[in-house]
Formats: sequence, structure tokens, C-alpha cells
Amino acid sequence: MARDPICGMYVDETTATIKSFKYGKNYFFCSEACKDQFEEPEKELKKLKNLLALSWILTVPVILFNYIIHFEYWAYVTLVIASVVQFYPGLRFYKGTIDAFKNRAGNMDTLIAIGTSAAWAYSAAVVLFPSLFPSTGIYFDTSTAIISLILTGTLMEHLTKERASEALSKLVSLLPKTAHLVKNGEIVEVKAEEVKVSDTLLVKPGEGIPTDSRVIEGFTSVDESMITGESLPVDKKVGDKVIGGTVNLSGAVRIVAEKVGEDTALSEIIETVRNANSAKVPIQRLADRVSSYFVPAVVSVGILSFLYWFYLGHIGLTFSLLVFVSVLIIACPCALGIATPAALMVSSGKAAENGILVKGGEYIEIASKVDTVAFDKTGTITKGQLEVTDVVEASAFNQREILRYAAAAEANSEHPVGKAVLRRAKNEKIEVQFPTEFSYIPGKGVSCKLDKNVLVGNRDLLADNGISTNNIDGSLNKLESEGKTVLILAIESEIVGLIALADTIRDDSIKTIQALNDIHVETWMISGDNETTARAIGGKVGIRNIVANVKPGQKLEKIEDLQRSGKVVAMVGDGINDAPSLARADLGIAIGSGTDVAKETGGIVLMKNKLYDVYVSINLGKKTIKKIKQNLMWAFFYNIVLIPIAGGALIPLFGAGIYNTLPFLAAFAMAFSSTTVVMNSLLLKRFRP
Repeated sequence: MARDPICGMYVDETTATIKSFKYGKNYFFCSEACKDQFEEPEKELKKLKNLLALSWILTVPVILFNYIIHFEYWAYVTLVIASVVQFYPGLRFYKGTIDAFKNRAGNMDTLIAIGTSAAWAYSAAVVLFPSLFPSTGIYFDTSTAIISLILTGTLMEHLTKERASEALSKLVSLLPKTAHLVKNGEIVEVKAEEVKVSDTLLVKPGEGIPTDSRVIEGFTSVDESMITGESLPVDKKVGDKVIGGTVNLSGAVRIVAEKVGEDTALSEIIETVRNANSAKVPIQRLADRVSSYFVPAVVSVGILSFLYWFYLGHIGLTFSLLVFVSVLIIACPCALGIATPAALMVSSGKAAENGILVKGGEYIEIASKVDTVAFDKTGTITKGQLEVTDVVEASAFNQREILRYAAAAEANSEHPVGKAVLRRAKNEKIEVQFPTEFSYIPGKGVSCKLDKNVLVGNRDLLADNGISTNNIDGSLNKLESEGKTVLILAIESEIVGLIALADTIRDDSIKTIQALNDIHVETWMISGDNETTARAIGGKVGIRNIVANVKPGQKLEKIEDLQRSGKVVAMVGDGINDAPSLARADLGIAIGSGTDVAKETGGIVLMKNKLYDVYVSINLGKKTIKKIKQNLMWAFFYNIVLIPIAGGALIPLFGAGIYNTLPFLAAFAMAFSSTTVVMNSLLLKRFRP
């Protein structure tokens, strides 16, 4: 059995006639309405907005006429207005009921259709044939208000589903629009989609790599963080592969295209996000599950009550019919209909107060069930920016002098390592001098001349200049074992100091992991960075489960492995490389400072960039679902108590004449039930992170 990607209903693939081919696969639908929403979401959203506006415009006067404004023929005017609401905006509930019957199940649409129809039909009969009924009470306000409220909730759900397509648009925009094609010794600018396998391309500093390729000439550094999650730029020499969509930072290179179009790494990520978003199964709400039993039970009670009082109770057709209608009206899901949205509305507002953007009620529900949280490293557990962590003295030079010379050597550098050294020097209020001579040695470091000859770089740079590192190997190895990048500073061929840099952890990372451990939530780190760095960061924050050196597709596989083991998984990330995992996880949580793609793929966005809000989101989810269950319990308790009364339980005591006042008592009880649900939901305002 397939599942409708819009409403979540099961559809038999062998007999289904309504289907659509999209994102490389077939999707099956229970109705044309669901198919239209899937294929043309903008058109369906506009239609829903128009229906909702009309429904509320007509509902307000119905309520006013029913309770406040009375004039001659007001009941007939109300009948006309309510009929428009019932059979135009409310038509979708009748279609949903038909679909439910086809699938042999009851749902909220069924309850809404039956309840509002009963209220409308009885009220219409009272208005048109008043002599047949002992009571003049009409319930057009009940039918119209329920339809308007439910449509409001449906619109909010539609708005959140728009985000997936926006995320895909952002991903597609990462690919360069043009490429510099080298042809017959000339450089020709062409559209990126016209590039073919084996074409030779020129990529200048600052430009994006047009497609997955191999370097055939030149040397450069490439920012691959959007794809791999690696915080440091990656040096590329002849023979190395480069990924389409990544950014060339320093040198001009010639590359030969190896993969184009849908075969590139970024295209695979785009397709993965598409499939993950469309494959996500809608949450089956508790109200729907219970109503699948409740609907046939209510109808059965109404019919049995009618038959009993007509054939055995002998109270006459009018009162027997009123018994049947009363059962259906009282069972109409007023409190049930607002039990979930009332709590979700308060909860979403509370989340927003604390800088947490929740894109839909289903994400709060999932958050309450999360038992495993997987974190990206770069930009999530860490700040995503290199910082100088250690300045080690190796001679008579002190730390300020080491930073002064290193900053001068990096004064002309655009490399993130050089920028980090300059930031630290400025923070220490060290005046940065510009060198008289400067030379950049690709993949090794820089040399310059101030009052002395200065070298700043790695082991290879010093070896090329005949300088031994034996006396600092111990300190060097220790810093590198901690996952840090180490610069060696040599002046006049003498090593005078070491500068270690690392992507430092967020201030609240340790507290966040501890808080999750305290509520027995398992934590993982899944990173594209190297094993040494990932384990060093994981050890500092208290995460024992580490997976490193993974590509976006492998991150996704790890999420799926955890899900197959029975875990409810939340993925926390900030980069484009996290988008497939955020989409596939049961709950995607995006850091607010991250990329647009990550934020739009995630179901929850932490706008204050505070990692601790991961814990707050899960905790708020648990408290919200607790409130929803309390609301549903009250709503069903109300129905269980009042349905027998509506079914005639009081007739032996007060006679059939009780139905002259019962409708008014039922209206009061329904209002009291709804008020109780709302007041209970408002208690969530007391939530504190």
C-alpha cells in the first residue's frame, strides 16, 4: 500500500487511478484535491486562502444573528448564509469523508462532516418546518464556526509545507550559472549546463567550481565546507578532484569536467533532499486514531437511540428524530477539534518567545518522542570559525612578539588561517606591520621580510629551508593530536614559536550535551571533518558516539541506520551538507546562523544560535504533547458523558419534554468543554527553559 504524500491516507497502488510522477518516482493520491496540492501547491494555497476568507466573513454574521441581532426573517437569512459555508468551504470535508469510506476508516473529516451536517440539517428543518419540532433552537453558529476554525488550522499546515520547495531552490542556486570554457587556446564564457564531460575549464579566484572536475593545471585552496563540513579550506594540486558548487579561494586553476548535470555531488544532494522531504510520513494524530473508532460508534449510538425510543419508547417520530440529531450534535468535535491546535498555538508562541521557530505542529509532536540527537560538528557543536587557541614559546621571544611577527607575515593573506592570526593580534592590541617583501608558498605557508627574515607555515616549509623541527616535535605532535592546525614561526632560520588554531566549541555545547544526557537522550556527532579533530571535539563536550570523515550521503545513511534500530532521531546542523540528513531525520533542527538551505529544510530553527535550545525544544515538545493528551482526554470524557444524555438517558426521569431545554444545556456544555481545553492549553505559558 502506498501513502498519499499530502494527507497520509493509504492508497492501493494496484487499483489507484490518481497518481503523479515527480522527483523520479510515482506518487499515489486518495483524491484529485491531494494531487492538485502536490503538483500545484501555490494554486491550491491561494484557493484555500479564498475559501477561508469567505468562511469567516459569513460565519461572523451567523453568530451575531443567532445570539445578538434578531429581526423579521433573521432565521431564513441565517439559513442561506450558513448553507453557503456548509456546502462551499465545507465541501472539502465531505470529500474527505468519501475518501475515508473508500479506505474503510473514519477520520476527523468524517466527524466534522457528520457533526456539522447534523447541526445544519436539523436547524434548517426547524427554520423551514417549525411546527414539526417542539424546540425552536437552531445551531447554524456551531456548523459554520467549526468549518472556519478547522480551515484555519489547515491553512497553517499548508504554509509550512512551502518551505521544502524553497530549500531546493536555494540548493540549485549554488551552482554557478556560467563557466569559462578553454577551447582552441581561447577562453569562452558558456552556460554551466552546456559543459560536457572532458571539457577543459578555467576557474579564477573567488569563483564557484562549475561542475565535478579534476585539476590539470595550477594550485589553489577550495572552500568545501558547504559539501563536506570540513572547516579548513582544502589545498588542490594537479590530479586532485574538485566538487561543483564549492568556491575557489586563491589561485587560478584549469580543470577537466568529469561529471555533469544530475551526476554531480551537489545534484545528488538536491535529489536526496527532494526524496527525503516527499517520503516523510505525516504524523498520525491521536485524535484521528481514536476517531476512527469514535465515528462509527457515535453513528451507531444515534441510530440505536432513535430506533429504541421510536419503537420501544413510543415517544413519537419528532422526539425520536431529535434524539438522533442530539447525539450527533453533541458528538460534534468542538473541544476535540481545538484540543490539539489550542495547545500547539500556545506552545509555538512560547517557542518563539525563546527564539525557537517551529514550522508546524507535527514537529512539536516529534520533538516529544526524540530519544537520539545527532549533531554536525562544524558550526553546530563548534563556532565554525578558526581561532588561535595556543601560542607556544620556543625561544626567548614572548607570546606578543610571536603574534606580532606572525601577523605581519599574514598581513596580505586571504586564507582563513591568516585571518585568524590577524584577529588574535588585533584583539591583543598588537600593531600589525606590513612586510617589505612577501611570498606565498602554496600548501606550505608564507615568507616575508620585516627587520628580519620570517617564515610562517608547516613542517614542509621549514624543511625546504633547511630548518629542523626536532626540538619542537613534542609540542607539535601534542597540539596536532588535539585536532589543531599548527603554524611554525621561524625568524632568521630559528624556530621561535608555535601558533595553534582550531574551530572552538560553542559556549553552551557542554551544557547542552549534559542536559540531553540527564533526560536519557542519546547523543551522536556525525561530521565530515577528520577523525582526530572530530574525536577531540567530541571528547571535550561529552559525546562518545563519533562518526567522522563522512560525506552528505553517508550522514544520511547513519541517520537511517539509527532509525532502523528503532530510534526517533533529531539531526542538528547548519550547513548545506547537512540538508539531506535534516530532511531524512524524524526531526531536523537547524542553527539560525547556518545556511538558508539548512534552515528551510529543518522543522525547527534555533534563531538565537544557542545550542542549548535543542534541549529546550525537546522539553517543550514533551510538555506540549502532555497538554494535548489532557485536552483530548477531557474532550472525549465530555462526549462519553453527554452522548448517553443526548441518547435519552434523562427521558425516564423528565419525559420527552426534556428535549425542549436539552439543546440549550448542550450548547452550554460544549462551550464549557471548549473553554476548559483552551484554559488548560494556556497553562503552557508558564513554561520556562
